[in-house]
Amino acid sequence: MSLRVSNLRLPVGEPEANLPAHLARALGVLPTDLGGWRVVRKALDLRDKRELRFVYNFEVEAPAAAPRADPAVHVESVTEPPFAMPDPGPAPLPHRPVVVGSGPGGLVCAYFLALHGYRPVVLERGTKVNDRIRDVRTFDEGGVFHPESNYLFGEGGAGTFSDGKLTCRGSGPDVMRVLELFAECKGQQPGRPNILYYHRPHLGSNRLPAVVKAIRRKIEELGGEVRFLTRVEDVRVDAAGLAGVATSSGFVAASAVVLAPGHSARDTYAMLAARGVPMSPKAFQFGVRVEHPQAVVNEVQFGPRHGHYESLLGNADYSLVAHGKNDLFTFCMCAGGHVIPSVSQEGFFCTNGMSLSKRDSPYANSGLVVTVPVEEFGAADVLAGVRLQEQYERKAFELGRGEYRSPVQRARDFVRGRPTTGAVKSSYPRGVLIADLRDVLPPVVAEAVRHGLPQMDRRWQGRFLPDAVLVGPEARGSSPVRIDRDSETRESPGVPGLYPVGEGAGFAGGIVSAAVDGLRTARALIAKYARPTA
Repeated sequence: MSLRVSNLRLPVGEPEANLPAHLARALGVLPTDLGGWRVVRKALDLRDKRELRFVYNFEVEAPAAAPRADPAVHVESVTEPPFAMPDPGPAPLPHRPVVVGSGPGGLVCAYFLALHGYRPVVLERGTKVNDRIRDVRTFDEGGVFHPESNYLFGEGGAGTFSDGKLTCRGSGPDVMRVLELFAECKGQQPGRPNILYYHRPHLGSNRLPAVVKAIRRKIEELGGEVRFLTRVEDVRVDAAGLAGVATSSGFVAASAVVLAPGHSARDTYAMLAARGVPMSPKAFQFGVRVEHPQAVVNEVQFGPRHGHYESLLGNADYSLVAHGKNDLFTFCMCAGGHVIPSVSQEGFFCTNGMSLSKRDSPYANSGLVVTVPVEEFGAADVLAGVRLQEQYERKAFELGRGEYRSPVQRARDFVRGRPTTGAVKSSYPRGVLIADLRDVLPPVVAEAVRHGLPQMDRRWQGRFLPDAVLVGPEARGSSPVRIDRDSETRESPGVPGLYPVGEGAGFAGGIVSAAVDGLRTARALIAKYARPTA
């Protein structure tokens, strides 16, 4: 039996080496009676600005002595099932399983298939991550756009250049196993917050490429294969069922295809719709990036002793919600970060955010988004949400004079419906130009932003609006399409053997949740099939 010990509160400067003594004291036992223990969560409590504290939760082996817990902590018995994978199914796969896409959903699915001897073939439309880094840097410096090697396409998927947050709403052994995999693959750095239990673990866009590359190498060492610059162009179905996929490099036979395309593979959505693969339109996030001087965020979040806490904690982040007919909320906040061009098609423009592991930019940015309901898409077909994204991304590209410059407007001017004048500073690398951002936002989004910004300003006691700059639009917060699947088998109801996975399939929202979705699909596939014979 284990005990869950919650709400142990310690000053942020307290060394973690002292945790056993504090934990034993909280339980009313001697440190020698403590037994095994581990931290399961560490979260920063910002409510009392006079002294910020970390709140710890632990899992502890039941002490030899009956605990007499400090009433300030909560102690309960817990039993959590261990992580497990199934035994292989009875019938062998006639071909090696194919995984389409090397984002977190596809990579993690392929890793667990490889670990259990299934030798998957991963098809990635983009380039290796090192080549992506080069192409992204060239684009940021004003160079040409590469349609298959950019911020959204290539090894690691969109998550590789979107800050590296490892937050997840879920918990349990599958989430922990994914985090352990990331830690094993160069995700844990000495002296950095532990990604296995910190409440907002963050790798940074400079560390994620090493993690992605390490997972790919594990797949290859275990007998899997990763093919780059191989775009899936069709799904082939014959009288016997799924036959394989046609790609830009030729046909690949397969009776099991894990489809993890990412939320920006619009050509893939169109192909699936033409093929009659069951899909549904899905509400998705749309908005802008809001950018502040990082110093302002630190002062608001850390309070009058912000200089002291910056030295201990680095730059502060935040999370805000403004309620209304359509709630406005912050999303993917990048402390000490940069606004980036989140572009996957020539002639379209939208933004995203990222930060490096040190989070040392003088700017802070966050998505400021609204969930656009299906009723606002303007049509009922499955690709209506995609067309809505494209409509406003095309307008943004035109406003940027075809040079991928970003439209910007001061937040206070947006609220008051007046034009912005004078120079506007931003971290966006390819240059900005002043515009009315209502021109690049659906009316439902523009109204929610106008209504919600004053609420957020009141939450910050008048500090949110004065220095805020809106940069945008941000249209790729989530997928506007769900590729339907059976909740038990995880297969497409129309194409057995096709396994939709991850954020692009409409079943996840972020790096960890997409990775967990991939893990669970690997589990389902292993339980159904024995290892391939060829």
